[in-house]
Amino acid sequence: MGLTTAACLAHLGHRVVCADLDEARVAALRRGEIPIVEAGLAEIVASTLANGTLTFEVGAAKAAADADVVFLCVPTPQGPDGGADLRYIEGAAAEIAAALRPGALVVNKSTVPVGSTRAVEDVLHRPDVAVVSNPEFLREGTAVTDFLNPDRVVIGADDHAAGERLADVYAPLRSAVLITDPASAETIKYAANGFLAMKISFVNAIAAMCEAVGANVDDVVEGIGSDERIGRSFLKPGPGWGGSCFPKDSKALVKIAADYGYDFTMMKGVIDVNEEQRRRMVGKVRTALGFGPGGGLRGALVAVLGLTFKAGTDDLRDSPSLTMVRSLLASGAKVRAFDPTVGLGAEGTKNASLDGIELAADAIAAARGGRVLVIATEWPEFAKLDLDEVAAVMADDAVIVDARNLLDPAAVRAAGLRYDGVGRP
Repeated sequence: MGLTTAACLAHLGHRVVCADLDEARVAALRRGEIPIVEAGLAEIVASTLANGTLTFEVGAAKAAADADVVFLCVPTPQGPDGGADLRYIEGAAAEIAAALRPGALVVNKSTVPVGSTRAVEDVLHRPDVAVVSNPEFLREGTAVTDFLNPDRVVIGADDHAAGERLADVYAPLRSAVLITDPASAETIKYAANGFLAMKISFVNAIAAMCEAVGANVDDVVEGIGSDERIGRSFLKPGPGWGGSCFPKDSKALVKIAADYGYDFTMMKGVIDVNEEQRRRMVGKVRTALGFGPGGGLRGALVAVLGLTFKAGTDDLRDSPSLTMVRSLLASGAKVRAFDPTVGLGAEGTKNASLDGIELAADAIAAARGGRVLVIATEWPEFAKLDLDEVAAVMADDAVIVDARNLLDPAAVRAAGLRYDGVGRP
């Protein structure tokens, strides 16, 4: 989020200094080396580095010293109680406090609980500096497009003039701008992610119902998604939601509500359905292997296509695929996996979340000898698999568990493979 924000603001013509504490990372960014998979980001960083609108600096205080506007884009990981951990944002605020020029605008862009704008003000202790909330709505994999073509820009400011100053920064985007109070802006971010998580959990629950009654979830989604009051977005069944935002933000929403005396039971249900969906996917693999609930899977080889939490990124955080894999490994199964952004060398093996997984060079290599093949991430290339070749390398009577409904069931069966999707008869 921070790198995308910096590069895109520079692309809009602002002079941007992007700061980080990691000297090696800053050195790599100065060379135009991007540490994440994000469509279009390398190109926009290269162009803004070349024209001088974007530079990189070690240390927040030095970068903030001459700035008119300072964006705080630091992590807010989930704390032990489910709430957001504010130590990084408070630390960043403390680091820049003395360096800020009078009249500077500090923008809290991290996802933070209600009241965090006040917390930053308390840390800064600079009455001559305005602090505003400006939540981000960037999706991994499409972050650059999302930044440059936003549905809206949300700004939370007690001082409307400060909000207008930040709106001017975004003026080249010609986007709708909502200026509200900080508490409302902070709530909007959590409410948006909570609602999207709810839509995914809902369609996954409907998919489970479809399997029970013999309905086809594809047709059900077409039927309800055609209603303009509902829409089709985020109504795609799968193995559950994950990543760095939905899991922590949904739990933070429950925690914030509880802190203010409201029992957010609906959001708790959304989280419960998501956890249940992950277990259901493991159950599908067990059934495909001929095992019931519980018991060991020793000796069973399961091929898994996709390890990241979604396509278009290299992010493994809270990935539904890895949740499935860890459960299978714990039961004694062997797992061989392929993902386009997870490498075979040191880059892949140094990640502790991949321990116990045999990484394959491609999808066919992953499938070789497997009794079950799981489509766990919706990478487009998996939709184009040569199913005859897959059938030729897998064990006899093999099963594809299509956790993303990416394949045509008839084509899978025509290749001599069994098929099990999500909510499909």
